[in-house]
Amino acid sequence: MASITIRNLDDNIKQRLRVRAAEHGRSMEEEARDILRRAMSDAAAPRDLAAAIRARVTRAARAELKLPAREPMREPPQLGRQPR
Repeated sequence: MASITIRNLDDNIKQRLRVRAAEHGRSMEEEARDILRRAMSDAAAPRDLAAAIRARVTRAARAELKLPAREPMREPPQLGRQPR
């Protein structure tokens, strides 16, 4: 198992961690491990941006667009030397 040291931790954060650990009946170290474990498990699955947008837009809010009929392609221009 690896270990880390956290320097320059704000006193307020440390106090809040101590209180939270006491509320859960465990040490500050175990509380910090649990917080990190939860944060990393939430971030483990990559998000699909398109799916997230589709999920936020309700069916009623989506616009139904009528696409125009396609026309045949025109002939491409002839590039190169033109006769004089």
